[in-house]
Amino acid sequence: MAKEKPAETPVVTIEQVGKHEGAEVVLRGWLYNLREAGKLLFPIFRDGTGVIQGVVSQKEQPGVFESLRGLTQESSVIVTGRIRAEHRAPGGYEISVTALEIVQRVPESDPYPIQLKEHGVDFLLDRRHLWIRTPRQAAVLRLRDEAIRAAREYMNSQGYTLTDAPIFTPAACEGTTTLFEVQYIDDEKAYLTQSGQLYVEATAMALGKVYCFGPTFRAEKSKTRRHLTEFWMLEPEAAYANLDDMMALGEGLVSHIVQSAVKNRARELETLKRDTAKLTAVKPPFPRITYDEAIEILQKRGNPAKWGDDFGGDEETILSSQFDRPLIVHRYPAAIKAFYMQPDPQRPELALGFDMLASEGYGEIIGGGERISSYDLLVQRLRENHLPEEAFQWYLDLRRYGSVPHAGFGLGLERTVAWVCGTEHIREVIPFPRMIYRVYP
Repeated sequence: MAKEKPAETPVVTIEQVGKHEGAEVVLRGWLYNLREAGKLLFPIFRDGTGVIQGVVSQKEQPGVFESLRGLTQESSVIVTGRIRAEHRAPGGYEISVTALEIVQRVPESDPYPIQLKEHGVDFLLDRRHLWIRTPRQAAVLRLRDEAIRAAREYMNSQGYTLTDAPIFTPAACEGTTTLFEVQYIDDEKAYLTQSGQLYVEATAMALGKVYCFGPTFRAEKSKTRRHLTEFWMLEPEAAYANLDDMMALGEGLVSHIVQSAVKNRARELETLKRDTAKLTAVKPPFPRITYDEAIEILQKRGNPAKWGDDFGGDEETILSSQFDRPLIVHRYPAAIKAFYMQPDPQRPELALGFDMLASEGYGEIIGGGERISSYDLLVQRLRENHLPEEAFQWYLDLRRYGSVPHAGFGLGLERTVAWVCGTEHIREVIPFPRMIYRVYP
């Protein structure tokens, strides 16, 4: 009778080890740290899904002990061992290592540059391709992934169809001062998109409720912790929608993103030492105030803002600090909003728009509202803003042929994720940040 072939040891991720307690498994990853205590070695391995502590006894595994002893940080390894619960270990489990294969040894003569100590921000940003391997940065990027997944899930649940917008555009969406100009074919000029909004207005007239989700570019010479020159926006647009519809959609979307992070990424939030009680409170309804009321609040708090001013970081922080969830400010002066914003019929000096300000001082995460549906008024606004009418003929066509009231907004992914993570600077929540003086790596 033929002998049964022994079952192969399963290859698992660190995230999955809790399902294999007491069993032998194979992990494939990298050596994150190594501590020696006499005749015991305590390596910490990472594999992209988490970290786990290993234990190697010189007496029981002399070959593995010698292979591991002195192994350099970030050397890539394949580890075989038995999983056991250990509440003192990172993640609550550890692996008793029985075999070790070194895939690539980092040479001692050229050690891994990011050691387990404090480094300056510029040093880390120059090595961003390596910095993202650290547990904190990996946790941030997994939370970014969760935010994207949850956002798509929510938009789908609300009947919105994803219709991507182009990155090359013939003209400005948000004003000409922050455009990146690029040389197109045959000496034609084009620009990197500042927003997909104008294009999803077109697809909304075809499909009803749509959104785009992709990179956008602003040539802002800003050094604040809230600004990047390349960032991602989710931009819904809906035919026959109004300001109230968009404020409600924004509430639902942001709440769903935050609650999904709390539910599905508790381990990552713990890595970041995030106060999840503050996130748990982020549920509709969000507080809403008018721009007029916002000015009154600021003036009572001693801020010099006056009617007609746009709000900066200081003003946004003062306004949002009074609430335990995002604040919606609506009906700003039309003069400080984009050319396409619909005026309030009751007070034409106001625009039917809104901003959503994240709590804890993280600033604006959503801006949007109703769009001008009148052909004549849109032409007037283009001329007032000195924008080239010929480049906007396709956009004017949307008002020539079956124009309807419509509305939408843009949600900044990085600002939202920075707030969820509690990071100090927005640069940590995108894999490779692009800032005023940084395009490397």
